[in-house]
Amino acid sequence: MKILSLVVVFGSLVLSLNAYSATSDIEAAIMNKNYPQASTLASSLLKTSTDTKERVQAEYYLGLSQLRMGRYAEARSAFQIVMSAADSQDLYDRAALGMIEALYTPGFYKDALKAEEDLLHKSPHSSFLSLIYLKMARTHLKLTQWGLAKEYLQKIINEFPQSMEAPIAQSLMEEKEYFAVQVGSFLEKDRAMELMEQLKTNGQYAYIVETISPQGKKFYRVRVGQMASLSDAQTLEAQLAQLGYPTLIYP
Repeated sequence: MKILSLVVVFGSLVLSLNAYSATSDIEAAIMNKNYPQASTLASSLLKTSTDTKERVQAEYYLGLSQLRMGRYAEARSAFQIVMSAADSQDLYDRAALGMIEALYTPGFYKDALKAEEDLLHKSPHSSFLSLIYLKMARTHLKLTQWGLAKEYLQKIINEFPQSMEAPIAQSLMEEKEYFAVQVGSFLEKDRAMELMEQLKTNGQYAYIVETISPQGKKFYRVRVGQMASLSDAQTLEAQLAQLGYPTLIYP
């Protein structure tokens, strides 16, 4: 009987170690930004595991890796599964934040705002509250709802002054109420000036915005245009991207 008990205990320990190894390998791949590997490992674990908790965790990692690879529809499907099956508020909130990013990044701003409002209603005391506020502010900015955006940015500054989001919120508070396309960000002013002059030579309204990062470093950001309409900014972004510039719409 003792031998049988030891075999059972040892067998359970092996299964536990295998599960730990599988999820830790996925986590390591994500930390190393090897998202294809993370996706493959998570998919493999979903095919072999019968443990519900482990499968939900693997589904979350699958969604996260798909999100980072720009496979937004697949990421949303994975995050929805996690949100439906999550056994903790923390995991639900993480999946909901992933869902929001998978809506916001490809430009589904109204859907992203609805998801943000739902998350805030479901989890008003979330440990990610300052991040939720920041995502709501960014979405309001894209929808040209400047006043609402600044309300959420101010909440971050007032309620979470030591958070990672606070310096970002402060920077966004200083943004003007128009859209611009950023094509470069440099620590060296000379490089920014060179790019700005190049753009001006090509007939673009380019200028430099100085900002301070959360780490206290000064950056010289090269931007083009001052547009009241997001659609105009998206058109300009597409044109600049075709010319080979890395583009990002601000705010």
